[in-house]
Amino acid sequence: MTNLTHLPRSFRRVTIDSIIPDIDGGRFAAKRLVDQPVTISADILCDGHDELACHLHVRPAGSDEWTTIPMARDGNDRWSADFTPGRLGAWEYTVSGRVDHFGTWLRDLLLRDEAGDDLTAEFAEGRRLIEQVAATADDASAAELRQHARKLKGRGGVNAAQQSRLASLMRALAASDHTAWLDVPRRLWVDRERAAWSSWYEAFPRSWGEPNQHGSLRDLAGQLNYIASMGFNVLYLPPIHPIGTSFRKGKNNSLNATADDVGSPWGIGSPEGGHTAIHPDLGTLADFEALRQEAARQGLELALDLALQCSPDHPWVTEHPEWFRHRVDGSIRYAENPPKKYQDIYPLNFESESWQTLWEEVFRVLQFWIARGVRIFRVDNPHTKPFEFWEWLIGRIHAQHPDVIFLAEAFTRPKTMYRLAKLGFSQSYTYFTWRTEKQELADYLQEVTTPPRSDYFRPNFFTNTPDILHASLQEGGRPMFMVRLALAALSVGNWGIYGPAMELQAATPFKAGSEEYLDSEKYELKNWDRDRPDTLAPFISDLNQIRETEPAFRRQRPPLIQPTNDDHLLAWCRYDPASESRILIVVNLQPGDRRRGLVTLDRGQLGLRDDEGIEAHHLLDGNGVRIDGTSIEVACTPARPVVVLRLVKAPVQLSFLEISRD
Repeated sequence: MTNLTHLPRSFRRVTIDSIIPDIDGGRFAAKRLVDQPVTISADILCDGHDELACHLHVRPAGSDEWTTIPMARDGNDRWSADFTPGRLGAWEYTVSGRVDHFGTWLRDLLLRDEAGDDLTAEFAEGRRLIEQVAATADDASAAELRQHARKLKGRGGVNAAQQSRLASLMRALAASDHTAWLDVPRRLWVDRERAAWSSWYEAFPRSWGEPNQHGSLRDLAGQLNYIASMGFNVLYLPPIHPIGTSFRKGKNNSLNATADDVGSPWGIGSPEGGHTAIHPDLGTLADFEALRQEAARQGLELALDLALQCSPDHPWVTEHPEWFRHRVDGSIRYAENPPKKYQDIYPLNFESESWQTLWEEVFRVLQFWIARGVRIFRVDNPHTKPFEFWEWLIGRIHAQHPDVIFLAEAFTRPKTMYRLAKLGFSQSYTYFTWRTEKQELADYLQEVTTPPRSDYFRPNFFTNTPDILHASLQEGGRPMFMVRLALAALSVGNWGIYGPAMELQAATPFKAGSEEYLDSEKYELKNWDRDRPDTLAPFISDLNQIRETEPAFRRQRPPLIQPTNDDHLLAWCRYDPASESRILIVVNLQPGDRRRGLVTLDRGQLGLRDDEGIEAHHLLDGNGVRIDGTSIEVACTPARPVVVLRLVKAPVQLSFLEISRD
């Protein structure tokens, strides 16, 4: 016999499971963009065959009022609904479901009517259901419901039962005591578009002056047209702060600096100031403001480096020695990554007993630059600082400034990279640089752009950095530079280059097997000849123009890998169903060789019927052809190792034509 004392006080027939997006059961927020639709879906089911009434409930964090949106069945017990967040910042969403007794009755009524059954008893059941709801409704609604109930009889009863106003009243006023809710509301963080769609250009301001002269912020401001003309929208500046002289590194990371050596910008701090000061040779805060305004005028947004480390000459070293690690002899421990040593840098000690004041000081530094118009920060080595620190810092900044974007420079273990993204970093550097083979590139593109990972992780594909000159660029020449540029720019939403090293194809390593540049700009001024005839600036401009004008690149959808019959030809499509924008990109991963192969389009992925012809336009040279079938023949040469095609439905069927890059 059942022990009644162990029975639940109430129960619900509906269960909710597998909500999407969902980051660790609501522990972290999924990322989306303001003014762009968000789809929420969940498995919602119950016993038997009753109809369900399911709803999505959304609200900005801190609000007491939910906006309720009906969900529609989307396949086998899958329900979904869309909403569009109209403001930046934190949101919450949850899902509810209940048995829809009136909807079940109406469904069965129509089936019985179609079968020719006597409906007298069914109309009586409908009137009873309506009366149950009317009994607890307000007077006006109750009167309206009873008016509908009186019509449930005779020849017009079926039509009366299907009135949308009746269904609306029954849904809105039905008892909710048996409604099931998601156990915990889920979280959403809504960014501005730049968080998911950006093109970065990294430049050392000190190398933009007259030859052999230390450049300034105003020098760079006077040459921003060069960067803007290539179509970039983010200008990233390595640290612009005073540089220490103690243990300053010389050219090529030499331990013995001369009086003329300018040092590494990441050796932050001198008697002139620290993280809120500007290097005297770069200028003043007024010069910084002039640069920021000129950048904005040319469509560029400034991004600053947040490097939480200090030169031995940084004011914090004397003002707050407790923020650093000390050896047994009392001296401060410099940075090491054995066997590498960085005598010019003191790392901060986040395990210090004074960690709280350190955290507050970093917050103050960010506030300082935010007050001066900076809304993007590239964070140096965030994986070497505590996770809780970043969650606290980013959360506190976002509470006041939800438009601020953080890029994590975390070349570290994948799970650490992904954890930082969950904690609030808007974008992240990736392993893209080290993915060079066809299958590993295809796999990696899927890994970083496909849900559930893409719900919180946004990759930023940098082709190179001042620290990273990959062997493929050292050995592949101009064709490989073009291939890596196209891979980065046309596969994901965020991409960047370190220039002018990239467009001028700097490819000489410090030594064999090294990824460091010879005569690295990290340690010296560079005289870049940006007017060289072999510059890739026009090619980069074309790539950014394609990104800007083709809607497929602005939608956060995974690249669609397309089969090819050549192990060195990688093909993928970007597709936006709403705009019918379809772009096919093909790159030759051995670009020094001529290669010809077939790309087999997956028409289903691209929203194309089998009987539809396709018109293809080269976006890098303007030529156009029409094709039939599913195969496109492409040819890549060392001079043109990249093919970019806009695919549109052709008005008439035409014969097969090859698409050549000869």
